[in-house]
Amino acid sequence: MKRYIIILLLLFLSFFSFTEKDAKPFTFVQMCDTKLGMGGYEQDMKTFKQAVKQINILNPDFVIICGDLVDIPNASSFSDFIRIKDSFNMPCYCAVGNHDIGIIPNDTTLSYYRKTIRDDYYEFQHKGYSFIVTNSQLWKEDVKNESEKHDNWFKETLIAQGDKMNPVIVIGHYPLYIEYPTEEEEYFNLPPIKRAEILELFTQNNVLAYLSGHKHELVLNNYKNTILVSGETTSLNFDERPLGFRLWKVSSDPVKHKFIPLENQIIKWVNPEYN
Repeated sequence: MKRYIIILLLLFLSFFSFTEKDAKPFTFVQMCDTKLGMGGYEQDMKTFKQAVKQINILNPDFVIICGDLVDIPNASSFSDFIRIKDSFNMPCYCAVGNHDIGIIPNDTTLSYYRKTIRDDYYEFQHKGYSFIVTNSQLWKEDVKNESEKHDNWFKETLIAQGDKMNPVIVIGHYPLYIEYPTEEEEYFNLPPIKRAEILELFTQNNVLAYLSGHKHELVLNNYKNTILVSGETTSLNFDERPLGFRLWKVSSDPVKHKFIPLENQIIKWVNPEYN
């Protein structure tokens, strides 16, 4: 009887080892701050189009844009953004940035974004992974009726995936922090109390990575095995890194990512060990 139980246990373990080993990996692209109008409107449209061209050749499963889609939100800029975005050959999911809805969002700016672009927070699934797209502006500022609703949705959505043991990747616009988890609040990060709450939720609910933009510089951190990546933009980088995007590979191994520069640029690496 004991031998029979051992055989069944070995078969059980070998089955799950086999399925994990043979699981097909997938790739996706992280773009940050297309921000039409920041680096020169025509130039920003040109670099966005160039990114779409290169990404279509790479043919990832989907694209994520981490907020600040345009510099000044209006019918013209959003229309140009949508037109270029729609030339992707794969799905493109957008997070909302502060330039898209304002430093302090209100009913008007949120309604306009939701009507013109799409929901400002939502979740989608891909090959057993959960991607949770947040409105980080509602973490940065306490917006009446909206921030609390967003918080409740995020916690419920994240905990539900944690209960299912689904690996999770969270997307926002604001980095949680730049250098230290306990640093003081400034323009480029989130308030310490909210930040600590989010990081605790990450550690409790199997969050593999948090993707953001906003800083216009490469910011890489790791918090208790959650990768935090604020990537390069296609509009303007303050750290003199070339314009470009990040290609992510998700498999049974730890998730990996690498930088892909836009073509026809002189590349100056600031942190070459991160490529």
